[in-house]
Amino acid sequence: MTHTSILPVAILGAGPVGLAAAAHLAERGQAFVVFERGAQVAQNVREWAHVRMFSPWQYVVDGAAVRLLEATGWQHPPADALPTGGELVREYLEPLAALPALAPHLRLGTTITHVARQHADKMKDAQRDSAPFVVRYTTADGREGQVLARAIIDSTGTWHTPNPLGADGLPALDEARFADRIAYGIPDVRGAQRADYAGRRVMVVGSGHSAVNAVLDLAALKADAPETQIIWAVRGMSLARAYGGGENDELSARASLGTRVRGVVESGAVALVWSARMSAAMSAP
Repeated sequence: MTHTSILPVAILGAGPVGLAAAAHLAERGQAFVVFERGAQVAQNVREWAHVRMFSPWQYVVDGAAVRLLEATGWQHPPADALPTGGELVREYLEPLAALPALAPHLRLGTTITHVARQHADKMKDAQRDSAPFVVRYTTADGREGQVLARAIIDSTGTWHTPNPLGADGLPALDEARFADRIAYGIPDVRGAQRADYAGRRVMVVGSGHSAVNAVLDLAALKADAPETQIIWAVRGMSLARAYGGGENDELSARASLGTRVRGVVESGAVALVWSARMSAAMSAP
């Protein structure tokens, strides 16, 4: 059995958390390897590049990452400015990933398929805790491979595991069948995906920040394309969560989201459906 002390730490995901973990390990002279499914770092963030964050730069950069970057002459963005996802990638994550301390350890276009313990099958418990991890992966061209690791940091996030539409924590019946009519996260309804939404009847499901951003973007689209219809389905009987803490919110931009979406609702631009419980998805006639 391989002695684990000589093995690298395997970091799954090259987004903000994964690259920050890599920076900390690099700063400490520890061996590591970073696996990223996308062809570029921060692939998930790139999918919401159009969204402006409500956390300013001072809260979204990592200390170890900043120290490594500043040693190369990198300039910290204004601490109180609010970056978009695209700005986060361009101004911080791409320069960080390009550092000599990190770049050689990145494996892009690589999907993790299995994680196990070396020489320990599913029924074996003896010495499992001391055995190194076996990290199995598939490359973009379909080749399989594996590495041994002494520890694993899972920073893959939840972007590709969104909440299902079903009321029971399960996908609604036929949700997968109509996947081409359902968008998860925050689609770019005013930009690249405008043609899919302008003049259409669109339902937003949920009352979290992703839903709030989607409603606000659709309301702005409706101002340009008045025939657009917006339905907002929430599972409760209150939008208190969506409206947030107002003036008591420590993040002013997050408070602004709640204030703005309240205005959209009170203007009548959105049709609300309360106590929504979805059991099945179906196509409109």
